[in-house]
Amino acid sequence: MDFLTRLTPKRFRKKGMVIPVVRLSGAIMTGGNQFKPTLNLATVAPMLEKAFAKKASPVVVISINSPGGSPVQSRLIFQRIRALAEEKDKKVLVFVEDVAASGGYMIALAGDEIFADPTSIVGSIGVVSGGFGFPELLRKIGVERRVYTAGENKVILDPFQPEKEGDVEYLKTLQLEIHKVFIEMVKMRRGERLADDPTIFSGLFWTGLRGLELGLIDGLGEMRGVVKRRFGKDAKLELIGGTRSLFGRRVPGVLSRGLGLGEIAGSAGAGLAEGIEERALWSRYGL
Repeated sequence: MDFLTRLTPKRFRKKGMVIPVVRLSGAIMTGGNQFKPTLNLATVAPMLEKAFAKKASPVVVISINSPGGSPVQSRLIFQRIRALAEEKDKKVLVFVEDVAASGGYMIALAGDEIFADPTSIVGSIGVVSGGFGFPELLRKIGVERRVYTAGENKVILDPFQPEKEGDVEYLKTLQLEIHKVFIEMVKMRRGERLADDPTIFSGLFWTGLRGLELGLIDGLGEMRGVVKRRFGKDAKLELIGGTRSLFGRRVPGVLSRGLGLGEIAGSAGAGLAEGIEERALWSRYGL
């Protein structure tokens, strides 16, 4: 119970348990800017710390709506949630919105229970890398690529040079190692709840209905209904990190200071590249 609440006589306290909610929405990647914050440990950690510091609540609710992204940041967020849950002795309930796929599902594994809508997208337990190659374009416009290195493999997978079979094979070995870590995390967290189905780790993704059958989630339902059934009709959800309550109110972005024109231009350019990358992640799941 918070300090001020403990000082308030019980008859003046608000009825109903207050459940902290952390909403994780967007592609998972480092960087970001004031115009478009991204989902990574640096942006998420303060909200998690604040949510788990709510002593009066036995549980922290996490809402996830992410198509994935960086496996490193996904795993770091997962680890921070589990560390705080054990440190504060709290259960974690995860609710999937549109999608919790790839890195988004990796974060969802931090939940002691995972709920989704029947039409949510879950899964995609795999690793993907993508890019573009431009060697022919440079030749057509009369541009010569010049690269000088110390180390024969310093420029593998250079998009301005023809693709090399050895480079691709090396990339695949890295993907297999990351995939193995992902699979071990799923088995550790879901255990016997997983169905005996070889497609679970194939990179496929499913609706919430099928995800329940496969053991990827624990139930179908939306946050408000599940919380009130679990903790009583007077239970209230408190959004952490925003200036207003969760139900029917806006969730503000992060804008910490004013920007000069040069910073605005730089942020806009970086935001364009990140926006294209994020759009590609969402479109992979038809969203």
